[in-house]
Amino acid sequence: MAKHNDIGQRGEQLAADYLIQKDYTILDRNWRYGRAEIDIVAMDGATLVFAEVKTRSDDLFERPESAVNDKKRRLLARAAVAYMRKIGHEWAIRFDILAVVLKHFSEKKETDVFFIDHFEDAFFPPLAD
Repeated sequence: MAKHNDIGQRGEQLAADYLIQKDYTILDRNWRYGRAEIDIVAMDGATLVFAEVKTRSDDLFERPESAVNDKKRRLLARAAVAYMRKIGHEWAIRFDILAVVLKHFSEKKETDVFFIDHFEDAFFPPLAD
């Protein structure tokens, strides 16, 4: 039986691989600022993308993307501002959500059964507190 953290880490790897296949350039993973963590920071052309990955083993009761609430959005916004300052980025940004449903998880990654829904420009973060 896979542990919660294992499923989350596998979901993040699957999401990163998915973005790479879509010609995104991954800049950072699990970038921390205070209490916030940005799962994936990437470039989609000239647009800086802050991607939140939510992974579940099933989606019967709740879709993974519904876990990105206003509090999480505020934390992501603060971290995004800090990241932009760090790299001097002053152009377009976007907040994406990658919802990963990992139906079958095994040590052999090639036997994983999963689905990814990519919500580009998923939200405009609420103003920080």
